[in-house]
Amino acid sequence: MATDFIEKYINPFTDYGFKRLFGEEANKDLLLDFLSELLREEQGEIKNITFLKTEQLGSTEIDRKAIFDLYCENDKGEKFIVELQKTKQNFFKDRALYYSTFPIQEQAKKGSEWNFELKAVYTVAILDFVFEEDKEETEKYKYFVKLSDIETNKVFYDKLTFVYLEMPKFKKSLDEIETHFEKWLYVLRHLNELDKIPAKLTERVFKKLFDVAEIAKFNREQLMAYEDSMKYYWDLKNSLDTKFREGKTEGKMEEKQAIAKNLLAMGLDVEAIAKATSLTIEIIKTL
Repeated sequence: MATDFIEKYINPFTDYGFKRLFGEEANKDLLLDFLSELLREEQGEIKNITFLKTEQLGSTEIDRKAIFDLYCENDKGEKFIVELQKTKQNFFKDRALYYSTFPIQEQAKKGSEWNFELKAVYTVAILDFVFEEDKEETEKYKYFVKLSDIETNKVFYDKLTFVYLEMPKFKKSLDEIETHFEKWLYVLRHLNELDKIPAKLTERVFKKLFDVAEIAKFNREQLMAYEDSMKYYWDLKNSLDTKFREGKTEGKMEEKQAIAKNLLAMGLDVEAIAKATSLTIEIIKTL
């Protein structure tokens, strides 16, 4: 059972790694602790969560393609969508807004007695990239977004919340982190780089996380699933980072177009692909 991976702990930014840590019933307490820390000012301590079906059974084919990474609700009936995003994607904010409509619509009660009262909906996006419009705010990595009046900045509606965590901006060292939430961010950012549990992360929840994340404890099926997830992750990162962001890609027009098609299929925006491949935006649009 050979493996190409030498890390001791899984990479949380792979699909398998993320869902192993946060998406399994046996590890629900990890997600509960993370969400409680992230939303403590609004929620206090979240007492319990229940996993819901991530596939949406909508009335159209587009609706049925809406699949969340994680979807759950607390004991008050409030809904939480938790998404991991590895690279920039066309219309990501549009997609997040669209996804938020499903937990809203499913609250509608049949019959004439419903008064349209809704439970709160939270969409949490953990991003392994920085939005172009946010890149100048180098110290700000956490964004809470609600419907607000643009003049007074007063919240108009407080039951629809989008939370974005731009993880590349979190650069605190282990010695610098102070809060429980900062410990969570550090673990998410550096888990697969560690070879043991740091002394500063000895709380019960983190001890369990490291235990769940230890690759040596995987069975064959789990290891194969993680290897597949890692290969996809590195294919994606290598295509973007080494070949395109550094502008080192050279070759014939056909090769550049083939690369551009692959990046389009990954959901990257046209301007980023143009910069990476040296193709014009017009050419990329024809692809």
